[in-house]
Amino acid sequence: MSEFEIKQERMLALLEQRGLDALILQRVSSYAWATCGRPSYINTAVSDGVASLLVAPGKKALFTNNIESPRLEQEDRLAEQGWEIYSKPWYEASDLMAQHTRGLKVGADAPLAGCSDISSDIARLRSHLTPEEGDRFRSLGQLCGRAMQQVMDGIRPGQTEQEIGARLALECEQRGVQAIAIMVACDERIFAFRHPLPTEKKLERYAMVILCGRKWGLVASVTRLVHFGQLPAEVRRKAEAVARIDAAFIANTHPDQTLATVFEKACQAYAAEGYPLEWQRHHQGGPAGYEPRELVAVPGLAEPVVSGQAYAWNPSISGAKSEDTILVGDEGYETLTAIDGWPLLEVEYGRRLYQRPAILEIL
Repeated sequence: MSEFEIKQERMLALLEQRGLDALILQRVSSYAWATCGRPSYINTAVSDGVASLLVAPGKKALFTNNIESPRLEQEDRLAEQGWEIYSKPWYEASDLMAQHTRGLKVGADAPLAGCSDISSDIARLRSHLTPEEGDRFRSLGQLCGRAMQQVMDGIRPGQTEQEIGARLALECEQRGVQAIAIMVACDERIFAFRHPLPTEKKLERYAMVILCGRKWGLVASVTRLVHFGQLPAEVRRKAEAVARIDAAFIANTHPDQTLATVFEKACQAYAAEGYPLEWQRHHQGGPAGYEPRELVAVPGLAEPVVSGQAYAWNPSISGAKSEDTILVGDEGYETLTAIDGWPLLEVEYGRRLYQRPAILEIL
């Protein structure tokens, strides 16, 4: 079966499992997943798009307005996928979706009046990638890695966090990648904040740059750090510790494990490094896909790791962080956001060696 057919089959199986007649997909992430990478946003900051999908046995419908329908049909070729396109004038308040779901038991990918919220089920479907999605994720990871590399190669003391963030946005956008999240912290802000939005602060010695980049609906996450001058001993110790914790996450993310086990092993690694409570100060990541994290791992989450899933773990200790997006296979994993030539730390976990990104030192 094609990627599109596999997804249609999975959605229909979910409807049968949940005892529902139809499924509504309104989120930008769900729409991109169901249409194999097409966009439904105009404003990139919104969660719900300008078009919605209805899936039911024997029916595939798309609802939008007269502004969007010509482009969706002519450029995105959604009719060729088998979607029936229903359009209404932009100035009318009539609800096409309601007309087609009246009397049906409907599930939706977000809270919606009159529908069952099965958003967690849809997130799970989105996270189980097809081989074609894995190939697109590889390309996205490479693009994000190159964008990050260009920024880090050009970063200099005196640049503001906002300037660094703007450079990253430019490098992404000119590669066709949307920088849906950019965070930059310099010097003391790295130790103070886990989600540092860029400010006017100027870089003195130490910078952390974080990217969530989106293309074809998929989202890859990557973090890199750079230090001008010799790295302080405390920061070096934290960077090595967080690399070993990241290795614990990656080593245990394989198809015979659950997220509960992965999380428990990582917490043990935090404690072994002397930082038993640091995991409580920031989420640790989880399976990636059409959202930066389709699920956020928490203690006791009995969610199985599945071959073909992408994961973005992001362990952090105040002043240090490690983050890449990986693709899990039956025999191991591959790092999608690796950067050629970036310095690496070789750390041991479970009698195996893992290479994790080091802090770039510019002496």
